[in-house]
Amino acid sequence: QVRLVESGGGLVQAGGSLRLSCAASGRAFSGYAMGWFRQAPGNEREFVSGISWSASTVYADSVKGRFTISRDNAKNTAYLQMNSLKPEDTAVYYCAAGLYFSGSRSEGYNYWGQGTQVTVSS
Repeated sequence: QVRLVESGGGLVQAGGSLRLSCAASGRAFSGYAMGWFRQAPGNEREFVSGISWSASTVYADSVKGRFTISRDNAKNTAYLQMNSLKPEDTAVYYCAAGLYFSGSRSEGYNYWGQGTQVTVSS
């Protein structure tokens, strides 16, 4: 079992930056692929970024070049650095962990956090 807790969300103006953190507890963090998803009101949950246990990364086209995913296995933590934020980035951001790197496929992630709100004002 893996427990995930997100932090770092908040209110920021367009063009600003935030760094989300996902702290994991439980079984060996380094063996898990990690992903970030988001869900805006009235929308379905969508993939943002993923990172494999070997630090291979993948991004949604909408965030490519602005967001950076990373992981620190010594701290059992994954990060999402978000720069040049836009109002359309406003959503609840969820961290997820999976035994296999499934990239953008949400069904490939076994564990989910509770989410952290990101609001970008124009």
